[in-house]
Amino acid sequence: MKILIIGSGGREHALAWKLSQSTTVDAIYVAPGNGGTQSGIPKVTNVAINAEDFQQMVNFAVTSNIDLVVPGPEVPLVAGIESHFRKGPLTLMLDSVGIPCFGPSKEASRMEGSKSFSKDFMHRHGIPSAEYRNFCLYDEAKQYLDSISHKIVIKASGLAAGKGVIIPETKEEAQTALKEMMVSKEFGSAGTGDEVVIEEFLEGDELSILAFSDGYTIKMLPPAQDHKRIFDGDRGPNTGGMGCYAPTRIASQNTLKLIQDTILQPTIDGMRHEGYPFKGMLFTGLMMTKDGPKVLEYNVRFGDPETQTVLPLLGDDSDLAEILLAAAEGYLDGVKITIREGFAATVVISAGGYPGNYEKNTEIDLRPVSGDTQIFHAGTAIINDKLVTAGGRVIAASAFAETLEKAVEKAYSAVKSITFDGMHYRKDIAHRAFKQKSSVESLTYEGAGVSVDAGNALVEKIKKAVRSTRIPGTDAEIGGFGGVFDMRATKYSDPLLVAGIDGVGTKLKIACATGKHHSVGIDLVAMSVNDLLAQGAEPLFFLDYFSTSKLSLEQAGSFIEGVADGCRQSGCALIGGETAEMPGMYEVGDYDAAGCAVGAVDREHLLPQLGSMQEGDQLVGIQSNGLHSNGYSLVRKIIELQNLQWDDPAPWNSSSTVGDELLIPTRIYVKPVIKIVKQGLVKGLSHITGGGLTENIPRMLPPHLAAEVDVSCWEQSPMFRWLKRAGSLQNDEYARTWNTGIGLVLVVSPGNVGQVISLLAESGERAMAIGKLVQRVGSTGCELKNMAGWKN
Repeated sequence: MKILIIGSGGREHALAWKLSQSTTVDAIYVAPGNGGTQSGIPKVTNVAINAEDFQQMVNFAVTSNIDLVVPGPEVPLVAGIESHFRKGPLTLMLDSVGIPCFGPSKEASRMEGSKSFSKDFMHRHGIPSAEYRNFCLYDEAKQYLDSISHKIVIKASGLAAGKGVIIPETKEEAQTALKEMMVSKEFGSAGTGDEVVIEEFLEGDELSILAFSDGYTIKMLPPAQDHKRIFDGDRGPNTGGMGCYAPTRIASQNTLKLIQDTILQPTIDGMRHEGYPFKGMLFTGLMMTKDGPKVLEYNVRFGDPETQTVLPLLGDDSDLAEILLAAAEGYLDGVKITIREGFAATVVISAGGYPGNYEKNTEIDLRPVSGDTQIFHAGTAIINDKLVTAGGRVIAASAFAETLEKAVEKAYSAVKSITFDGMHYRKDIAHRAFKQKSSVESLTYEGAGVSVDAGNALVEKIKKAVRSTRIPGTDAEIGGFGGVFDMRATKYSDPLLVAGIDGVGTKLKIACATGKHHSVGIDLVAMSVNDLLAQGAEPLFFLDYFSTSKLSLEQAGSFIEGVADGCRQSGCALIGGETAEMPGMYEVGDYDAAGCAVGAVDREHLLPQLGSMQEGDQLVGIQSNGLHSNGYSLVRKIIELQNLQWDDPAPWNSSSTVGDELLIPTRIYVKPVIKIVKQGLVKGLSHITGGGLTENIPRMLPPHLAAEVDVSCWEQSPMFRWLKRAGSLQNDEYARTWNTGIGLVLVVSPGNVGQVISLLAESGERAMAIGKLVQRVGSTGCELKNMAGWKN
């Protein structure tokens, strides 16, 4: 493989160094490169082409048979260099040559090229960030500054070499900085005219995440912490970066998972959905606030000096060339990325005067360094066989070690091998990490991610809903250690207690995706109380269990209010429950739930009455509300394959959305059915859940009898017809996945069919005769007739 790296900084030197270790790489060209890439690295050669001369770059790539292009700096990416090399059917540029390019398109590069664009993107996609306002007119921005009292940050919207961010300490400083940006043009046009972003100042520790992406998959490198200010103690003006270390001590694995799920993946997904998929290195600057990680900015390329710090952490079996090519070609999920155990630190040495005016062409004396230590050149050149300074950030020492302390010590030891007049470097790289380690902080349960106060607040929020379920035998008060029910308040003469427990399943994923949780609370109750009916039991009380990684009062409150609604519909009391907050157990925003119902039935009415069932008894089906709560993993797969979103109009009912249709709650049959059970009109009852008719009806039958069901007796709903057709389901699979329109099946004597259907109709239920009991032959407990009518 032949690789062309575009750029001349320390980042490009580090990329060339790491890529040269790949056995798949034959040659590396760096255009224009620096003094470090000019000599001393096997396979690496400098090419005297300006990083912004796209046509000459393309000509060189073609004549040199380049296999992969890796742009380093942001300027050529924002200017659209990727389109000149773009590979694939979407290529529109006349001079594009079909060479894979590890770097985003011009459209995707707006995430760095325009801070106003990226802030608006974050707002659209709910990605946590600071509150902000964009301004193109100086007078409007000045008036806004006068109207606020909180601390702010002022950012030039366009590219400013990492220095277009001002953090004023006073209102006067803020006004001065604003005028310098918008009137005096301190940063020129900053890439996007006169626009500035004014956002709230976030407090916390900064964190940088570099992540490979192919537009779908994203793979993170260890979190790093940069040092932007020029002087020790984080004082002085901002620079491009004076040092870095990785991994940080402020990001646990749970925190990184949170960042991946709530920031990085939504960013990549959002860009793809908006038509500019991101392929390359997404560099996300974060602030770890008391409210969690928030995005400071996006960069669309390798960071500097983060690259010099994290590349030494790549495992020996991770081939950087293969990773970059996989991301550019769209198969990043097919490559392995491993990380070495240990730490890396980088100390940047700048020219005197940087980030202001500084001298160039100062001779550098460079001596050898020890193993696991590298010297990465940035602003250097070789003139007349002498290494000289050629930029503000001149050179950097990077070191790897088993501990952060040793890595920093080795990096500073390597600094001693570098000498030139006026050289400047910070003496406190990783000082925040050492301070964090030395300070002993009292841990709290909330600090570990569990809020007792939030749990107490939830109890108060739901008390009114719980009280609304009060029935004789219980006061339906919560907050104690256990719920109490007085059986003497019931009218049973010879009662048996019946208990059932169930959940809602992956229907919860749709509730979480749509933010609608009330109906699945009803589902939780319905699944258990309908099971009690199969024993002829009337539910008395219910207990719920709700578990999540981070408790949301709105989410949990809505769900439990739905549980209370289900209890009211079924006539039972909600007498207790458990809410568990378990950080790291679930995806952020997801939850699970389970419920237990306890009911009673007089011994004479206990179902099924196996001894009284006989051949010829009739099957009465009661219509379902829809899917109820089973088969949702298949439903979600079908929706995905049809490229539908939850807020799209439902293909089977354009007046409603896909999400709302699929969240219709399970029908609760207790009150209409329990009446006919107590009248002795029912011999058996089956709740049609997972497994459909064929699996659930036999559960209520004696061994010698089977069910014969005529599926032409009821009409398939538009939803069921669409799902069967869209999923290309065979009849047998369709029948054992969903209820197909029948939620309960009763066994009744032939002479009682009309009375049962009539009583159910009086209660608002639509019921019909759907089959009969027959002698069982073999192992088949339920045979479905006329399935040919179920056409796709």
